[in-house]
Amino acid sequence: MLRNDSLRNIALTPELHDYLLAQGRMAPDPLLAELEERTRQGIPDQAHMVVAPEEAALLTFLVRLLRPRRIVEVGTFTGSSALCLARGLPPGGSLLTCDVSAEWTGLAQEFWKRGGVDDRIELRLGPAAETLRALPAEPHVDLAFIDADKPGYIDYWEELVPRMVPGGLILVDNTLFSGQVIDPFPGEKAAAVHAFNEHARRDERVELVMLPVADGLTLARRS
Repeated sequence: MLRNDSLRNIALTPELHDYLLAQGRMAPDPLLAELEERTRQGIPDQAHMVVAPEEAALLTFLVRLLRPRRIVEVGTFTGSSALCLARGLPPGGSLLTCDVSAEWTGLAQEFWKRGGVDDRIELRLGPAAETLRALPAEPHVDLAFIDADKPGYIDYWEELVPRMVPGGLILVDNTLFSGQVIDPFPGEKAAAVHAFNEHARRDERVELVMLPVADGLTLARRS
């Protein structure tokens, strides 16, 4: 039997992180790198919200594996995750992404066009919960990605789960929140993520796993 210590994830040093990326055949992506740099220049305080390289590759990989026809993304920011999701879409597939910032998503649209995926992406500006409520109520979403304001996670989840097709996949980002989810006195955002994690864990409509990818990535399969 393996000792408990051997079941824990090892700490990723910068060198080991580079090795991990290389083993996944994740070649440097000039377009994503430029988008990250433009984000850092224009919105330095929020640049950490750009999707990490290993998560970016995983998003495209999962879309290519599952071949969803309809993806919904909550939280566009400057468009890196939407770019990765749209790249994996099969012919005829589409991505609806929601955000409230015309400024940030303006940069996103520039890079979607340069990446040749702008024809697959529909951007809707406005409160995401309202956008989701306006969608057809019946199950029609094959894959969803939640990466927006943390206090809104439970609301987004509750709008999306009934709209997921059987076997549909919901991805939720930042569910470890830099480890703050287990702090005895977490801040507002960390507390919101912790509350969401407990809410999702108890939801019998899904099968769920949490992965230590980037800042924590939860995968939930609609039963």
